[in-house]
Amino acid sequence: MLKTPTPNRARARHRPPPQTAPAAGAAPAIRGTVLQRNEPAPGTIAVLQANSLPMLVQREIERMILAGELPAGSKLNEAPLARSLGVSRGPVREAFRALEESGLVRLTKNRGVFVRQLAVEEADAIYELRAVLDEFVGRRLAKRLDPDALRELRGRVERMEKAAARNDVDDYHAANLDFHDRLVELAGNAKLLEVYRRLVNELQLCRHAALAQGGVLPVSTREHRDIVDRIAAGKPAAAGRALFDHVMGSRERMHRSLALPAAPPERPARKKP
Repeated sequence: MLKTPTPNRARARHRPPPQTAPAAGAAPAIRGTVLQRNEPAPGTIAVLQANSLPMLVQREIERMILAGELPAGSKLNEAPLARSLGVSRGPVREAFRALEESGLVRLTKNRGVFVRQLAVEEADAIYELRAVLDEFVGRRLAKRLDPDALRELRGRVERMEKAAARNDVDDYHAANLDFHDRLVELAGNAKLLEVYRRLVNELQLCRHAALAQGGVLPVSTREHRDIVDRIAAGKPAAAGRALFDHVMGSRERMHRSLALPAAPPERPARKKP
């Protein structure tokens, strides 16, 4: 039979656990959040269940690339990145493989891992494909979008307008990505959304500079407002055209940011209804 200690003895025997360093392989300190395996913080288990360690590392490296902290063409080294993120080299290595699949880095045998540097011709091809996909999205949404979704889109445009008024290119860029991603999401085609996100990831390497040009933010904001207005009007052809023209206009802005002449956008001839 187990003896129950007296209250005084119980208090005397109670000692706060000594502070020890996290065990090897413990969850990392990523972006200021320390995840300890032995005493998880509230919500930590759910976070780790939904996001594996390599995925968390991948997202942080992706953020650094898209924010320009890891410039295009720069070499990525496992050891320094692992130290800065508070993880071992294994998750960083897995993150590199995932980032290669998403088009943000390239792995070169015997040379290492590099942030991808997008060629102008390749960017042109991606913009053209995006224009076709976005045109489809515009046509589809003009036929089916409900009032709640329209209010949501207008709210996203308002965020862009506020960022443009402050000339906050970073916030505008983030709001712009959010707006277009939500448009494609509302179209209700999971495969289209997957393809779109991969294309956008690749274009991130050159889009920020295009938005930073003088006078671009007000023009881009008007185009987004026009897109929502045409979708709200229930005019599929007009909504599709607005999105197509907006994407091709973005391509021209990308060319101007690189001080290169833009090739005229090609649009297939349409039969009159």
